Amino acid sequence: MKISRLGERTDEIIPKVLEAGAAVVEDKVRSNLSAVVGKNTKEESRSTGQLLRSLGTSKALQDKNGDFNIKVGFAEDRSDGVSNAMLASVIEYGKSGQPPKPFMKSAKTQSRSACVQTMISKLESEVDKI
Repeated sequence: MKISRLGERTDEIIPKVLEAGAAVVEDKVRSNLSAVVGKNTKEESRSTGQLLRSLGTSKALQDKNGDFNIKVGFAEDRSDGVSNAMLASVIEYGKSGQPPKPFMKSAKTQSRSACVQTMISKLESEVDKI
């Protein structure tokens, strides 16, 4: 019944719902990343905060199949020329001499139910406005 009330406004409402859910996930990733960067290292941390600042959410866009997608990830503009994606991968999975400090996978698991609930609430509020 609620979906039938959406009518032609689905393309307007779905991005809002996805953005609400992505905000929950981004907050958890940011929290987890802050908790692991520079912690329990053999040497003094060289963290500049660039990785944390580059964390963000893309706009919800529709692909060629008509599906909406949104991504939480890292922008690629660092002053030292190192890729943020590579740096995040090293932190997440580790490397020789550096143990893994998973923050993305745990954020996905930890924020799943809160994300779903937020998206449900946002969808219901948008449908009620119609």
